[in-house]
Amino acid sequence: MKEQRKRMVGKVTSDKMDKTVVVSVTQVKRHPLYGKVVRRVHKFVAHNENNAARQGDLVRIVEARPLSATKRWTIEVVLKKVSE
Repeated sequence: MKEQRKRMVGKVTSDKMDKTVVVSVTQVKRHPLYGKVVRRVHKFVAHNENNAARQGDLVRIVEARPLSATKRWTIEVVLKKVSE
């Protein structure tokens, strides 16, 4: 049986909260009529259990049950750490 949870890759933009980060996911699409490349940025609040992810890290987030009023995602893996 295939797992149905959504996954996205994004950059951590804020890690000021405890066990929580804000992840920005950039979507690059071409405009259907004019052909111009349009960038859209969506911010997701994600659970960061061991405070492993820091600002600037590239992470993969996965859909989860509601953890708070705004948190609906969990960090699955830190893909690339930012150099300190």
